[in-house]
Amino acid sequence: MPPRQRRRGEGQWALGYREPLNKNEENKKNDDGLNVRDRIVDVYSKAGFDSIDPADLRGRFRWYGLYTQRRPGIDGGKTAILEDEDLDDRYFMLRVRIDGGQLDPDQLRAIADVSTKYARGTADLTDRQNIQLHWIEIESVPAIWETLEAVGLSTTEACGDTPRVILGCPLAGIDADEVIDATPQINDINERYIGSPEFSNLPRKFKSALSGCTAQCTVHEINDIAFVGVVNDAGEAGYDIWVGGGLSTNPMFAKRLGAFVRPDQAHEVWAGVAGIFRDYGYRRLRHRARIKFLMNDWGPERFREVLEKDYLGYTLADGPEPGAPAGARRDHVGIRPQRDGNYYVGFAPKVGRVNGDLLHVIADLAEEYGSGRVRTTTEQKMVILDVPQDRTEALAAELEANDLRVRPSTFRRQTMACTGIEYCKLAIVETKQRGMDLIAELEERLPDFEEPLTININGCPNSCARIQVADIGLKGQLVTDADGNQVEGFQIHLGGSIGGAFGKKVRGLKTTADDLPDYVERVLRRFQKQKNDDESFAGWVQRAEQEDLT
Repeated sequence: MPPRQRRRGEGQWALGYREPLNKNEENKKNDDGLNVRDRIVDVYSKAGFDSIDPADLRGRFRWYGLYTQRRPGIDGGKTAILEDEDLDDRYFMLRVRIDGGQLDPDQLRAIADVSTKYARGTADLTDRQNIQLHWIEIESVPAIWETLEAVGLSTTEACGDTPRVILGCPLAGIDADEVIDATPQINDINERYIGSPEFSNLPRKFKSALSGCTAQCTVHEINDIAFVGVVNDAGEAGYDIWVGGGLSTNPMFAKRLGAFVRPDQAHEVWAGVAGIFRDYGYRRLRHRARIKFLMNDWGPERFREVLEKDYLGYTLADGPEPGAPAGARRDHVGIRPQRDGNYYVGFAPKVGRVNGDLLHVIADLAEEYGSGRVRTTTEQKMVILDVPQDRTEALAAELEANDLRVRPSTFRRQTMACTGIEYCKLAIVETKQRGMDLIAELEERLPDFEEPLTININGCPNSCARIQVADIGLKGQLVTDADGNQVEGFQIHLGGSIGGAFGKKVRGLKTTADDLPDYVERVLRRFQKQKNDDESFAGWVQRAEQEDLT
């Protein structure tokens, strides 16, 4: 029997409660989000924006990676006040899913072509290995899909209450230190389940990661489900499974089930966990619908029991937990050896912002200096694989000439920013340009700062840029400046780390956007002055006096 459940009113399907408890659930019951594709191709792309059913426009379109953009000129103070139809522009953000972050040159060029032809040249790397495009018109979507799908790319379930892109290590299969290459398991799950009605109506989004990377670059601690490479006592390589991580307004780290998953079991275990979420997940309140809330109520022991008895039909072996991440940075930036004698070259755009022309340049360089294989990372970076050692410096010089830094400053390397008010309807403040300006200011003011330090900038409380697990996490909000005016600014979280602790909120610690460089410089100079040998910023924050953090 399943463990004791919450009351029936949470809308859990497994308890026989199928009546929708909110508008989102009603829309999903009325029509599966996957069905909207035919309407986009046959109706909306021909009849134009005004023909789109609102339930499709602000709901089912997400099943194919489409969100309406924020209409230009609406300030952050209106974000929570205006209705969706008042915030909507007639253009879309389109998210291209890149499972495992793996791209060949034809795929990268296809995205570049879509960017230049249909998206005004826009392209942003996300912290989930996707590429997002903007200014997409509904009339162009069928042609965009044709271009992407011709090279094996897709926007299917890139958004929505679905299994989103599956994270993987960009060095999978070539890293000399990796525990296991998860690429076959990522492909298996993708082929079996993505786009399937079996999992196209989940209570909320479902984020997955599979990796054998010793740097643990797929940040398993904050995914809904994560498979982490381990070796058991018999010397077999497999996975340790984690469930229930996520940030946003109720951050929680994932919990280990304590089970060892063989590679051939991975797709079944993934489907079992997704099935539990589908059947037992809470569907009453959107802000409490993620699987982390179910895990928090059940606990890992009960969760594993239901998984094994009711979804797998067999018992998983107990297994070891992974060791600590190798190294202080998880981004794979720089020039490093592969297992086959070649090298990879990882590089850093500014806060993930690139463009169509630059993506063409990267594809050309990947073919000229390597095999053509390119990878995206979970830190808004990119990696070119398979470069002969004697050509690495020439490639690095070409990348640097295009402002793609192979040896970036700490600030360029470890500052991330979400989409922000430029395009996002949820945002309150600008993020991308603020992040780029902050990097430039800090590089000038603190040119010798070399310690690992993450600065994550988010335009709203939803933590797309992982503010709670950053050394300096910046949550966008309106604040009052010295003259009493409401201006863009940030609430500051300090000393967060993935798998460690969530950032510390010092009472009243906020800054205007204009004063942000002054604040960051001030607190970093105090850290440099007061830190002990090899002490991290997060470690210093935990013991620092409050006045030193302001």
